[in-house]
Amino acid sequence: MKNVFLMVALVITSAISLISCRETNEKETVIREVEVERVEKAEPVEENSGILERAAKKVDKKVNKEIDEEIDKIGDDN
Repeated sequence: MKNVFLMVALVITSAISLISCRETNEKETVIREVEVERVEKAEPVEENSGILERAAKKVDKKVNKEIDEEIDKIGDDN
């Protein structure tokens, strides 16, 4: 019985080693280059700025606009 288990283990091991050494077919990948047109905005966005920085700039513009409106309501002291 011990010999049967050893023979089965030997057959399985040799089968696995033969299967694992097969050459696999390599798939060829094609990379296409696409041109992207960038639309110019009133204020150019920096390439390195993150989403938080861009959001902060938008909020800052809105706050400055509201401050300017309040100053216009109060009037100029000069």
